[in-house]
Amino acid sequence: MSNSYEPNETSGAAAQAARDIADVAAVEVITTAAVHLMSAAAVKCGLADDPAEQTDLDEARKLITALAGLVTASAPDIADMHARSLRDGLRSLQLAFREASPIPDAIGQGPGEKYTGPVT
Repeated sequence: MSNSYEPNETSGAAAQAARDIADVAAVEVITTAAVHLMSAAAVKCGLADDPAEQTDLDEARKLITALAGLVTASAPDIADMHARSLRDGLRSLQLAFREASPIPDAIGQGPGEKYTGPVT
């Protein structure tokens, strides 16, 4: 039995992940996070293969609101081409949410609209 310290695979993997993420531009991290939020929100809005099983508008509302906050906060710092496509995706999700809702929110009260303004 040795008393010397031998780093385990987990600490090595964590160190490698930290080095890898250090090489990624902020705009890539932001857009990747936004795409994950968009994908999850789309599924929860019923836009996936099995809408009867996967639709959850309460969860979709949370995801869309988080996405709206991220897009609104980051837009001034990322290139317009990135911000524009994120805004378009967000707006599509907000409209899909409104369409999927049995009782639609009032204009300006839908998910993320406190950040984006009314979506119609």
